[in-house]
Amino acid sequence: MNLQMVLNSITAVCLIGGALMSLTAAIGLVRFPDLLSRMHSATKPQVLGLLLMLTAVAIQLRTWELVPLLIIAWIFQLLTSPVSAHMVGRAGYRTKHLHKDLLKLDELDEVVEAAAQYRASEYRKAARAGESPEEAVEDQESTSLPEEAELPAEARVDDDGSGTGNR
Repeated sequence: MNLQMVLNSITAVCLIGGALMSLTAAIGLVRFPDLLSRMHSATKPQVLGLLLMLTAVAIQLRTWELVPLLIIAWIFQLLTSPVSAHMVGRAGYRTKHLHKDLLKLDELDEVVEAAAQYRASEYRKAARAGESPEEAVEDQESTSLPEEAELPAEARVDDDGSGTGNR
């Protein structure tokens, strides 16, 4: 066996491994039941599959000029894939595109509930002041949402919807 044959074998293993990782991601997208599971299957194997593919390209072409470009491509994918998955997951959570019964721990529920209560209180304040809810939302978009601990008592909605802050 010579060096060319060994490098071709390593390239073949990397290409097949990368293709299998991409196939795994595709199967996960079809088979998993909800958005969060599908998002996980689309991002995790895809990053490793791309690394294997880029490694195969680097081994086969054997030029040092190409290595920085391949590293930049992989780092870009490594940085953007989790961020985009996080944004899709948050949007899916807020629009209720998930199965709550599949979650073991739901850490985001309290934050989303506090934000909804705060938004409801802003609508009520706008209604009392005679503003339209759209104007209140436009004014609110320029300010940030306070932390849950900083929400005023009038921003909390009671179980009966009165908004007095008493549960």
